[in-house]
Amino acid sequence: MASTHIEDGATTGYDARRLHTNDMEIGVTDAVQRHVQRNVVPPKPVTQRRLDFEHARPRWMREMAAEALGTFLYVYPGIASQASFFLNGTEPQFGSIFQIGWAYAVGIAFAIIICGSTSGGHFNPAVTLCFALWQGFPWIKVPRYIFAQIFGAFMAGMILMGQYYPQMTALAAATRAKGLSPNSLGGPGSILCSFPAPTETNYGYLFLVEFFVDSFIGLVIWAVLDPANPFVSPFSAPFVIGLAYGNMVWGFAGATIATNLARDLGTRIVAAIFYGGDAFNTYAPIAIFTNVPATMFALFVYEILLRDSFAIIAKGHNVHEEGENGLTRHLTKTGTLETGMASNIQRKDDYSDLNRQKDMSPV
Repeated sequence: MASTHIEDGATTGYDARRLHTNDMEIGVTDAVQRHVQRNVVPPKPVTQRRLDFEHARPRWMREMAAEALGTFLYVYPGIASQASFFLNGTEPQFGSIFQIGWAYAVGIAFAIIICGSTSGGHFNPAVTLCFALWQGFPWIKVPRYIFAQIFGAFMAGMILMGQYYPQMTALAAATRAKGLSPNSLGGPGSILCSFPAPTETNYGYLFLVEFFVDSFIGLVIWAVLDPANPFVSPFSAPFVIGLAYGNMVWGFAGATIATNLARDLGTRIVAAIFYGGDAFNTYAPIAIFTNVPATMFALFVYEILLRDSFAIIAKGHNVHEEGENGLTRHLTKTGTLETGMASNIQRKDDYSDLNRQKDMSPV
């Protein structure tokens, strides 16, 4: 049996002879050993035709495609998990609320990983609007982004309907036989979008639940995006944001939540196409629009109470709008500059005392 070389010089008994045959793809060999030194198939040289094609692609088209695909990747696993659970009579072997929460969480992580580098990874109209209001995101792009996000959720709902059409049709018939609309809790429409239980008639209560759930998610998003935050790395950011969504599904799915304008509106349109216009019932505006003011509220709370812009500048992630002169004036005004100079003088005095002690030492 051949031995596989490890960075620290040790060996393992794993038969890794194929690692040197240049016929295993990058990624597959990662499962062998994290620190195995391996030969992999080198990438083909990039052709000029490829460069010309990529250069010719309109930027707006790539961004819209990324936002639509990212929203699709987030919504599709979530509603598919709901379909598996509810179409099988909520039997435990077909899932649970815990599983559904994880489906949304991992879907969001995948969406950010796959599409975030192209469009910025908004996947939520409320996030896009907040970036435009506070971070200088171009307003001209806002309608395109929001349309793409809603379209991505719509396509997720349409594809799910195609895949589960016989089961969804049977569930719709059974729901009608009970004298209920398919667009009600337990019906096929509730797999696609949110509907409250018949006992949930207090719409103020439903609004507050949605508002605080979306504010919680918004706070996590802004904390993750804060470059001064030492607890979140670029590698963990997609999973932290995904877990925020999953966390709220686990806690409040029983109280009816939507969490995202695009996610709810896109799939609600699908529910209306297949099961009737009552998909846009009295509760629908709460599910669709509450996400926007709640996310803005979270943004203002974070920016006003928690943001430390000086820490961001100090870490080299931003600059003062008036350059070094502006920063110097700020430091002088706040007394930070004098404190820093005094500390430097004290350190120099301590260093001189230490040197004098060394000169007097017999060593």
